[in-house]
Formats: sequence, structure tokens, C-alpha cells
Amino acid sequence: MSLNASLSIATSGIDAVNAQLAVISQNLANAATPGYATETLSQQNLVYGAAPGGVEVGVASISINTELQQQVFAQNGQVAGLGVTQTGLQGINAVQGSVASGTDLGSLTANLDAAFTTLQANPASTAQQQQVVNAAGQLAQQINSLGNAYQSARQAAQNSLVSEVSSLNTDLAQIGTLSNQIITAKQNGQSTAGLENQRNAVLQQASSLVGLQYFTQPNGDLVVTTTSGVNLPIHGGPALSLANANIGPNSAIELGSVPQIMLGNQPVTNALTGGSIGANVTLRDQTLPTYQGELDEYAMTLSTRFANQGLTLFTNPAGVVPPSGGTPVQSGYVGYAQAITVNPAVVAQPSLVRDGTNAIAGSPTGASAFTPNTNPSQTGFDVLIQRVLNFSFGADVQAGVPQSPPNQTGLGPAGDLSAPYGGVVTLGDTAAALVGAQSNDVANTTTALANSSAVQATLQSQFTAGTAVNTDTQLSNMVALQNSYGANARVISTVQTLFSDLLTAVGGA
Repeated sequence: MSLNASLSIATSGIDAVNAQLAVISQNLANAATPGYATETLSQQNLVYGAAPGGVEVGVASISINTELQQQVFAQNGQVAGLGVTQTGLQGINAVQGSVASGTDLGSLTANLDAAFTTLQANPASTAQQQQVVNAAGQLAQQINSLGNAYQSARQAAQNSLVSEVSSLNTDLAQIGTLSNQIITAKQNGQSTAGLENQRNAVLQQASSLVGLQYFTQPNGDLVVTTTSGVNLPIHGGPALSLANANIGPNSAIELGSVPQIMLGNQPVTNALTGGSIGANVTLRDQTLPTYQGELDEYAMTLSTRFANQGLTLFTNPAGVVPPSGGTPVQSGYVGYAQAITVNPAVVAQPSLVRDGTNAIAGSPTGASAFTPNTNPSQTGFDVLIQRVLNFSFGADVQAGVPQSPPNQTGLGPAGDLSAPYGGVVTLGDTAAALVGAQSNDVANTTTALANSSAVQATLQSQFTAGTAVNTDTQLSNMVALQNSYGANARVISTVQTLFSDLLTAVGGA
């Protein structure tokens, strides 16, 4: 082999080592980057005839199990969505109170029942009359607090959606930019490994915002869609948008009072499932409005059960019980939970809890007849108190006539929501069912989040095992390359010495 050939082979070896070391450096620098796939550099030995011709390196590439990656992305969205749901519902759960502290709806309802029971033993007691008013006030305040918590959480979901839609647009645009760079690099025969890793990182980030899937095109481009098949824009065109809005109890997406997420001029709210966006849509449009409907129904049932017996104890601030029997069924009292209070007339004259506020004509299918006590000397009047204890808190509206149960379907401003419980009649049972169902939502979400996080960890581990940087392997390769570099350097040094000796010998001749 000639000296020139030896020098060429050694030089190509040095170049190959430098290229491999650059890739290893890139891998080690990104060893902790989530979703980063190990870059590899292909090389082949050159042979000219029967003689070796050195080493030729290709371009860096990555190898990814795309099916497993899509599963990881789907699980990312599920975990992110459950996390959002858990955070939102835990805030509600904190306001629910507890049986142990006596601050939940069921306990406060029982406290009011107990206050009437104590008053029955001494109807003339002004202190006990005031205690009934106080117990009613505590119950009304808890209903207010819950209603306000629902609306605060619902507004927070709307505000988060505006921010998340903006973030998703940013991610999609970045995916598009990287895809364009990948297309150009492929056309020019350049490595796209680094760009693909950057794009995968953005895809992973976007997968926590919404359920998505992608399809790689032959030229290196991507088609990104929702899991329901709606194309998401990555190369310009119509963008996703969501208007800011103040959300109230009467707001409903079905009525047009809650803004849709738009893709250009097309509403796509229902297509954006999964991830934090999907979770916040569900909280805003389903879960929290259902909670509001359940609480409004309890507040209305509470008010009418008392008023039907002759004591208008709970009203709005104007001293009026809202109308019922509309279409939808709650049309007259959506948001009543935030407004319910103790009747101002009763607050001003606590003795009304003994004497009554309104006459009842009586009906075979409703409450029996009642006339309020207007005789100041009848301080021991207990007819109303007995009616309240037997019927306002009971399962019958009068002896042998069942109460009409609270509405459990047709709830909300659009009448399309339903409570997840049924068969409740009494105030106590209704309060317990409401709190229990909403507390179960928190518990179920927490359990689902733990399970989904475990699955996510397993999938991520499987994906990492096949694609992530193994620092031990990279460092071992680096040592081998350093040895190779040294060997090639010695060849070059030897060839240089031989050339020098040859030149000296020729010059001496």
C-alpha cells in the first residue's frame, strides 16, 4: 500500500471519529431531555478494487417506535387531563365541608332540623327562635359558598382554556416550522435527526394539551390531527381561537352564551378531547354546570318545602322564592344557590319561625291547610313547628301524601344535565346524595390519576429503553473512538516521518 493511500485512510478515519464524537456529545448533552431519541451515525468501509479506501460516514439519524410513541402521547394527555380535573374538583371538595366538622350540607340541614326540634319544646323562647334563624343562615351561607365555588372553578376553566388554546397554536406553528426545515434538509441530503428530536419534544408538549395523533409523510412532513380526526393546522391557515368570556350560572354552550373553540369559522370544541384542554372543556360545560344544577335544585327544594307548610324561610334577597315549573325545569331558578338567603322578614321577626309567614289553602295532593298564628298571646303555638318537622324535613307533604322528589333530570339553563343519583326525597337525603356524588368524583379522579400515571410511567420506560440515551454506552463508545483516533493519528505521524525520511534521502542523493 502506498504512503498516500495510508495517509488517506487514516485521515478519513480521523474525520469519521470526529463526526461520531460530535454525535455522542449531542446525545450526552440531551440525555435528560424528555422524549429525546439517541442519534446514530452510519459509516461504511470503502474498497477500491481489492484495496481498502478508508471510511465514509453518512448522516445522523434516529430510530423511534412510532406506535409506542403515540401510546405515550395518548397517556400524557390522559394524565394531564386527570390532573386538571383533580385540581379543579379538590377546590370544590374543600368548600364542601365535612361531617366531622359539621359544615357539610347534610350536617347543616340536620342542625336546622335539630333547632326546630328544640324550639318545639319551648315555642315561646326568643333565644331558640333566633337559633333557628341562625341555623337557617348557616345553611344558606354554605349553599352560597358552594355555588360561588362552582362558578369560580368554571371561570378558571374558561380562563385556562384561552391560555391553553394559545399554547397549542404556538406548538402547532413550531411543529410546522421544524417540519419545513426537515423537508429542506432531506432534499439536500442532510441529517434531520436533531430537527426530528426537536419536533418530537414539541409534539410531546402538545400531547399534554389535547389528544392528538400524527402521521409522517414521505418527505418528512407531518399531518397532525385530533383523536377524532380533525386536522390541526401546522403550516398556517385557520388557527384555533377561543374568546374571553365571563361565565355565569345561566351560561351554557348550547345557548351560545359560552364561547366555542373555533378552527377558523368552524366550532371544534367537542373534537378537542383529552389533555388539559379536553378536561377544562368538560369541567366548564358539563361537570360544574351539573353541580350547579344539583345545588340549585336543592336550594329550590329547601325553599318550597318550607313555604309549602306556611313558613317562607328561604328566599332570594328580595324575600321571594323564585318561580318553578318552567321550561327547562330550572329556568326560573338557575343560579338560585348563589342568591338564597334567610327571608329578610324572618330575620327581622324571628318569631315567624313559630307563627308562620303565609297561609296554605290545602290540597289533597299537596300540603294540608294552615293559617299563621296572629295572636301575640299564643306564645306556645306549635302547629307550624310540627308541620316543619313532620313534612318539610319528611318524605310526605301531608300524612299519606308523598313529597314530589327533586328534579334529577332536565337540569341547567339548557335542560340537558342530569344528577348522577336518584331515589332521594327528603332534604337530608338530597343533601347527602349531592355531597356524596361530588365527593366521589374527586375520589374517582384521584384513583384514575394514580392508575393512569402508573401506565404512563410504564409506557415511558418502554419507550425510553428503546430510544433514550444510555450514557454508559455513549461513554464506552467515546473511549473506543478516542482509541481509534489515537491509532489513526499514529498512522498519520508514521507516514509523515516516512515522507520526511524519504525527502531527506532524496536530497542527500
